[in-house]
Amino acid sequence: MGTHDTHGTREPEEARDTARRLRAIGDELSDRFYERTDVVRTLMVTLLAAQHSLVLGPPGTAKSELARELTGRVEGAAYWEILLSKFTAPTRMFGPIDVAALARGEYRQVYDGRATTAHIAFIDEIFKCSTAALNETLGYLNERIYHPESGGEPIRCPLIGAITASNELPSGEDSAAIYDRLLVRIEVGYLTDPANFAALVRSAVSRPAAPARTTVELTALRRAVTQDVPAVDVPDPIVDAVCTLRAALRRKELIASDRRWRQAVGLLQASAYLDGRPAVTERDLSVLTHVLWASPAERPVVERAVLHLVNPDAKEALDLADTIEELEAQLDAMAGQSREALSEWVIRKAHHQLATAGKRLEELRAEAVGAGRSTTTIDRVTGRQRAVRARVLTEALGLDAGLVRAQL
Repeated sequence: MGTHDTHGTREPEEARDTARRLRAIGDELSDRFYERTDVVRTLMVTLLAAQHSLVLGPPGTAKSELARELTGRVEGAAYWEILLSKFTAPTRMFGPIDVAALARGEYRQVYDGRATTAHIAFIDEIFKCSTAALNETLGYLNERIYHPESGGEPIRCPLIGAITASNELPSGEDSAAIYDRLLVRIEVGYLTDPANFAALVRSAVSRPAAPARTTVELTALRRAVTQDVPAVDVPDPIVDAVCTLRAALRRKELIASDRRWRQAVGLLQASAYLDGRPAVTERDLSVLTHVLWASPAERPVVERAVLHLVNPDAKEALDLADTIEELEAQLDAMAGQSREALSEWVIRKAHHQLATAGKRLEELRAEAVGAGRSTTTIDRVTGRQRAVRARVLTEALGLDAGLVRAQL
């Protein structure tokens, strides 16, 4: 009896330990990469759902560094990365020709260290995929298979998920086909908080103590992906909420394919698993804001539709975000004006509005926590409020960025 009980409790505890480790990894990366908390979590959820993600943003926003650091935390996983160009040959991605074998009259490819044997992949400039490599790349992402150059049976690849990156949206039909296969799309930009930027500059000249580095075993991650995440329950009210959201977006002429909606269910399950919950709740629906838009201009519309349905706290936070963005636009428009004019604007308008927004965001966060709702959007808007407040203090009032960071 005792042996049976031990065996019966061991597996759920292993699943909980894997989720705890992944949450710890997320916390460590969020501490290291400023203003990337939601990005980190979304990439982890996507990987747990065995899906592919796109990180969209300008050069120099730590896209590749973040991807490497995240994937490097999976012990035992084969990792592969590549920077694509229009001239990248399929063999460079999936396996070069074995020259020694060719000299003996044998045509053979070397797959070790290539996409063909990778558990996790990072593909930079994904939309620069060459026409020659397009079909193989689509097969690799869609079905995890590669067709050897010499023919024969397709090779089944052990890929769990790919993180891709680009500085721009796809411009042609070929790249649009790949874009459609990337379920999750995440926008990143340059740091907005002057205090975070100051910390980034300091990190370039200082040598901080080695940060904590939690890892997770490949076998544990695979088990989470193949067993634990699919076992998360999706209650009927969540199905109803998804149907309501689809109808709301269709009224705004935002149409996502049935395939995309179906795949998104796995993201909801992965989100709940990562938080250590046995069933999907409304808070998990926020991940859909990264799934249901095709162009960045559509993202705010999708986000508001999602949050209107599931999270009234976050919807009000987005309304506050509009006020904060307007203040930042006014600050930009006042560039070059005298310090006296800037100070008057701060005293007359900016300080009060930013302080009021900050206080209300704190109240909204407390309400969300009390109700068990997600605070992701509130936290993001709070970050923007602090960033704009820091800009106002440093640019309009001339305060030192380090002092501002200490105050915030």
